[in-house]
Amino acid sequence: MINNQINRILAKKKYHWLITGVAGFIGSNLLEELLINNQKVTGIDNLSNGYIDNLNDVKKNVTLKQWKNFKFIKADICDLNSFNKYVKKIDFTLHQAARGSVLKSIKDPVKTNQSNVTGFLNILNLSRKIGVKSFVYASSSSVYGDSKILPKVEKKTGNLLSNYALTKKINEDYSKLFFKQYGFKSIGLRYFNVFGKRQDPNGDYAAVIPRWIKRVLKNKKIEIYGDGKTSRDFTPISDVVQANILSAIKNLPKKNYVFNVGNGSRTSLNQLIAKIYLNLKVSKSNQKLVYKPFRQGDIRHSLASINQIRKKLNFKRSSTFDHSLEFTIKWFFKKNI
Repeated sequence: MINNQINRILAKKKYHWLITGVAGFIGSNLLEELLINNQKVTGIDNLSNGYIDNLNDVKKNVTLKQWKNFKFIKADICDLNSFNKYVKKIDFTLHQAARGSVLKSIKDPVKTNQSNVTGFLNILNLSRKIGVKSFVYASSSSVYGDSKILPKVEKKTGNLLSNYALTKKINEDYSKLFFKQYGFKSIGLRYFNVFGKRQDPNGDYAAVIPRWIKRVLKNKKIEIYGDGKTSRDFTPISDVVQANILSAIKNLPKKNYVFNVGNGSRTSLNQLIAKIYLNLKVSKSNQKLVYKPFRQGDIRHSLASINQIRKKLNFKRSSTFDHSLEFTIKWFFKKNI
């Protein structure tokens, strides 16, 4: 999945990694890649958004010896006492646990704040206390808010449009402050609409790609909010895995960093559903599109500049959007989801 650069580095030493949200979409993909590379992993998840099935799927893709390098802790990051005694001698933290979704945060800002701010601070401070080499965390492209600048560059953000975006901005500010106060190194990754295998297609807040794939497979109507010209930089999960591991193991100068993680290309919702229909060979007469009003908190267009992560980490896109979409569709089809 990831590039030879990472394989060479991981082949030299067995590190101990902490992954929060390990049973989730991104967390389980990180776990799989690290275990394949014979790394030791401790994972935390309260299973509110993650699934044991994701961990079982990882288990099928690694050897028994590799699987024994993994320790799972069922715990909530908001309850430090439920897991801190198990987390010791960690080299790198990959913090993915969060309450996602702009709409969820608008509906219940308190729960979003608890997970994304209090929980984040627990993991950040614990990682500092146990002396991890690098703390890598999931930020979000939502911090760009109403900025109309394209592509999005790390130093130029706009006014925030959602409670979720605010929590991610607070994460970045806490990390910046921890470097100033304690000299603690952290790397925030602003994800742009990640997609791939094991992404949850269910529920009102599911991401658009898995939700639409499932609905097309089930011959159901597709709801598009707005005119369909809204566009996103859809990012393959393989690029997110690469960005996390590179951020942790690259010997960057000790400071605070924030990088965009995107594919560097833009696809409209109309183009996206057309590609899904094409991949699944759905005839024009069987396509069911319904256009609905724009949703509160949604941004109109998004496109990542990935110049900084390329320059600092030697990040290289692992795949084109079209190839990754085709792979993802095949995975969902095979799983009969």
